[in-house]
Amino acid sequence: MNKKLTEKLASGHSTCAGCGIPAIVRTVLGATDEPVIVANATGCLEVTTTIYPYTAWKVPYIHNAFENAAATISGVEAAQKILLKKGKIQKKAKLVVFGGDGGTYDIGLQSLSGALERGHDFLYVCYDNGGYMNTGGQRSGATPYGASTETEPAGEQSFGKAKQRKDLMEIVAAHGVKYLAQACVSNLRDLEKKAKKALEIEGPTFLLVLQPCTQVWKFPTSQYVSVGKLAMETNFWPLYEIEDGKYTINYTNPNPKPIERFLETQGRFKHLFKPENKHVIEEIQKTVDANVERLVNKVKE
Repeated sequence: MNKKLTEKLASGHSTCAGCGIPAIVRTVLGATDEPVIVANATGCLEVTTTIYPYTAWKVPYIHNAFENAAATISGVEAAQKILLKKGKIQKKAKLVVFGGDGGTYDIGLQSLSGALERGHDFLYVCYDNGGYMNTGGQRSGATPYGASTETEPAGEQSFGKAKQRKDLMEIVAAHGVKYLAQACVSNLRDLEKKAKKALEIEGPTFLLVLQPCTQVWKFPTSQYVSVGKLAMETNFWPLYEIEDGKYTINYTNPNPKPIERFLETQGRFKHLFKPENKHVIEEIQKTVDANVERLVNKVKE
C-alpha cells in the first residue's frame, strides 16, 4: 500500500472486506500536510481501528460516545486557542471528526448542531451507510425509504422503511456553515478536493460521504465502488457543494439510469421488485427526480 495513504491510518484494522470507510478516512486526512487531531464517534470506524490493546491510528485520536464527538472536538478547539494565546503551542492542529450516520443524523445531532452554532473551527465528516451497521443494521435517519432493516423489516405487513431519509445537508446548511459538501466514496478525487477546501476554511465545515455497506446493504464485497457509482448515475446521490450559501452541482447525470439499477444491486431492496411493491419504487424515483430538480433550482437562485 502507498506509504502516504497509511501515514495517518495504518492498514492494520479490521473493517469488513469491501468496506470503503478506510478509503474515506485516508482521503480526507491525506488532503492536508498539517498536524491533525481526530475525534471519532462510536461506530464501525471506531470499533475496527481501536481493538484493545492495538490501534490503527497514527495521529492523536479521541474515541467518543455516539452522541458527543462534536462536543469533544469543541473542547479541543477551545483548548488550542488558550494554549496558543499562552504561547505553549506555536500552531493549531487541524481538527477532524468522523462519525457514521447513526452518530450524526440521530444520536449525535444535538452536539453537532451546538458545535456548528457556536462556530468552532473543525471539519465534521459523516460516512453515511444508511443504518446502524455496527449493531446489526437497524434503521437510522439516513436509511432510504423502502429499505428492509432489522428494526423495520419488509414482510406481509410492511414494505420496509415507511419514512423518507432526513435531509442532513439542509439541516447543517441552516446553521450558516461556510462550507459543506456531499461526496461519494466512489469518487475519491472529488472527495479529496472537497476535503482540502473544507480544511482550509476557518470555522465549522461538513462533508457527507456515501459509504455503501456490503454487509447490511447485501452486495458482494468487491462491488462497493460499483454500487456507489450507480448511486450517482441514477441521481440517488448527487455530488454538490454549498459555499457561503451558494449551491454548486459537481455531478448529476443528465441522462440518469432508472433507480431500479441501483436498487437491484442490494438485498435490502429485493422485496421491492414484487408486483405489490411497484408503487414504492415509483415513489423512490419521484423523490430522486424531485431532489435533483430542487438542487438545480437552488443553483439558479
